[in-house]
Amino acid sequence: MDTQVADTLLGSLIDGRYRIRGRVARGGMATVYTATDERLERTVAVKIIHPTQAPEARARIANFVARFTDEAKTIARLTHPNVVAVYDQGTHAGLPYLVMEYVRGRTLRDVLAERRRLNPDEALAIAEQMLAAIAAAHRAGLVHRDVKPENVLVAEAPTGGVANLVDSVVKVADFGLARAVEASADEEQGNQLMATVAYVAPELVTEGRADPRTDVYSAGIVLFEMLTGRVPYDADRPVDVAWQHVDRDVPAPSTLVPGLPPVLDDLVQRATRRDPDARPADASALLAEVQVARDRLGDANTRTAVLRPVTDDVSLSQPTMMVATVRPTDRPSWARLPEGGASQGPGRRRAAPEPAEGLGARLAALRTTVLSNPRGRLAVAAVVVVLGLVAAVGGWWFGAGRYTTAPQLVSLNKAEAQAQADRAGLILKYGEPRFDETAPKDSVLGQSPTSTSKIVKGGTITLTLSLGPERFPVPDVIGKEFELAEADLTNVKLVVAKGAARYDDTLPAGVVLDSSPKVGAEVKPGAKITLILSKGRAPVTVPNLVGKSLTDARAALAQLNLVLVETYKDSDKPKDEVLGQSPADGAGVEKGTQVKLDVSKGPPFVVVPRVIDLPCQQAKQVLESQGFPVTVAVNPNAVARIQLPGENSQVPPGTQVVITCF
Repeated sequence: MDTQVADTLLGSLIDGRYRIRGRVARGGMATVYTATDERLERTVAVKIIHPTQAPEARARIANFVARFTDEAKTIARLTHPNVVAVYDQGTHAGLPYLVMEYVRGRTLRDVLAERRRLNPDEALAIAEQMLAAIAAAHRAGLVHRDVKPENVLVAEAPTGGVANLVDSVVKVADFGLARAVEASADEEQGNQLMATVAYVAPELVTEGRADPRTDVYSAGIVLFEMLTGRVPYDADRPVDVAWQHVDRDVPAPSTLVPGLPPVLDDLVQRATRRDPDARPADASALLAEVQVARDRLGDANTRTAVLRPVTDDVSLSQPTMMVATVRPTDRPSWARLPEGGASQGPGRRRAAPEPAEGLGARLAALRTTVLSNPRGRLAVAAVVVVLGLVAAVGGWWFGAGRYTTAPQLVSLNKAEAQAQADRAGLILKYGEPRFDETAPKDSVLGQSPTSTSKIVKGGTITLTLSLGPERFPVPDVIGKEFELAEADLTNVKLVVAKGAARYDDTLPAGVVLDSSPKVGAEVKPGAKITLILSKGRAPVTVPNLVGKSLTDARAALAQLNLVLVETYKDSDKPKDEVLGQSPADGAGVEKGTQVKLDVSKGPPFVVVPRVIDLPCQQAKQVLESQGFPVTVAVNPNAVARIQLPGENSQVPPGTQVVITCF
């Protein structure tokens, strides 16, 4: 059952000025709320550090607040159109907070969750603005240290929405916040890794140091994710992901998405070199390389358009990645500088209108001349008739003749709709597609104008296509605390519930151990995700029983209140020796847990051959050749008369055989 915890800050007034209205997001260090600045009557974002980030000791709290205040002042001086502005800072209930610009839009993480990956021109457009913000911070002496899609905001463009990512405004948040928290923690606990492992630079893992090249590496990983839809490394434990950055080179994006231009591979691999000295020196240098890459892609696309016209042939063996070229004149009006109209130069005047009296006199004279001539009157009559016909035909054409009826295209698939429009001589245009639980992918959900409506012959019908049922993979929340995992899942429109907790040898109590459905499983919005939490290590440790006798194993398990389950197997080992166990030794279990032991049946029996009536020495040789130790009684030079065990007896290997000769 899902348990919701009330947020006591909702509705409260901070510093007598900021009224908390709602919670936007909760991260590893802070929670972000929307608030109303009641003094200036504007909406702002308030970021309050978690209590776990502010140390409990009074001296350490004071040190943390001082460092946080210094960082806030530095960030507030960082003025750039791609940086989330900081308006104010202070403390509330002993916890530091920042008041920042409220950006209407989504995080880049939300965009990637919806789109999976971006096309090259969108990815480079976002990277360009993101790097412009980070470059401004580097010039001010700030290192971000935690560049990731969650800290990149894609604001709504003035043209509306964020569908056209090339025209969207990108802003970067959380400059200096990780540094302030880390600096305070270092004095008490030593260096800590304050970064997200999927984007962490190798030097931050191995040496704990960060400079502008650290941000360059993280920005390169973000660009890799935008182009491929995934991060380069994954593992069960965060520490394993972090060390992959140290031990491995980031692969080229085109190895995951065939057809990506080589210039993008070069750009990503330059930014993500493991050696910091091999990367661009700072975000400004990487920004310059991104701009060069955009120009090269634009030039390549222009040449392609000139040399090879676009056809309908889709049977080409090699995939082609089309990259849109964004020219200054292609930018929306809100992104361009005002353009003045053509001015009239000195001495350039409009022609003066002809005086009405002169024009009227000449028209009157012309009318008198025409009407006084019979041919002129006939010509005028013909002109009147022709004009009447033209007016009648024109009225019919503009009123009804140029129109046709829009065909019914809803429920057809894309190909069928295109064929229907071609037969009617109409052009199809496609609007923003949407998900639908019942309509298959690429079927028509709606059309404008609707069927049976009038449409100009050769006109355009706009279709809305189905994306099919909306499905997305369950995010990886294994290893996160329940509250953070719940926030991640809620952010992607999933319902969270707690399942039965169980013991685990590696994960501490309260951390997500498993989920149902599993991580990566495709689910629809609103699906219920049950999280299994760890109870920590179990109280009883299973001993090592392999090689012990069954009697000793029974005694050891009984002392620990564990239940023995025996399974006998053929083996060359002595009878009743333990061959294997499950769970393995060292595993944590509860009292009463079954421990399964594989126990030896002992070596298989062998048959004693007949040696009666053979000379004593020959009989001994026969038995010894088959692995039996032999004892000779009475006369070793006589004939074997008696053998024990008797002939054809089944005995364990190595059994002593006594032969009596006389």
